[in-house]
Amino acid sequence: MHFSIYTPLMEFNPTLLMIVITLFVLYLILRKNFFEKIRNYTLARENEIKSSFDSAEETVKAANETLQKYEAKMSGAEAEKRDIIAMGKQRADAQAKSIIDEAKEEAARIKARAMEEIEQERQKAVLEMQKQIAALAIMAAEKILEKQINDREQDEIVDKIIEQAGAGKWQS
Repeated sequence: MHFSIYTPLMEFNPTLLMIVITLFVLYLILRKNFFEKIRNYTLARENEIKSSFDSAEETVKAANETLQKYEAKMSGAEAEKRDIIAMGKQRADAQAKSIIDEAKEEAARIKARAMEEIEQERQKAVLEMQKQIAALAIMAAEKILEKQINDREQDEIVDKIIEQAGAGKWQS
């Protein structure tokens, strides 16, 4: 009688090849249909934030142009007119600063919301992929090992797969 201490961990068979091909096709489908949508959504949010910054810059330019017009009209006026110009300048600066501050705050809020939404969507996608991969792996393992293991060993394998998925080893 011949006993071997070392037994192969996994034997190659056509079912294993089909599992690998299936997972690769699943990855390609997700890449084509899902990853591009997330990328487009992120780019759209980024463009929206950039347009908010551009709008703030245009407002500052308009405020500066208005200020220059006031200065040109009042440069030849008397001392009283100089006081009026100084007040107008202060108000324009305060308004420009207020507009810039509001635009920056709004842009920061939009960006923060976008980042939160992106992170939430990413987490949802990761969880969904983990569930799908775990289900496929369990189904494939059941078919491969259906006659080779008992219930206790099957429970251990399922627990190990769930533990690995929870630990983040399934993320790409």
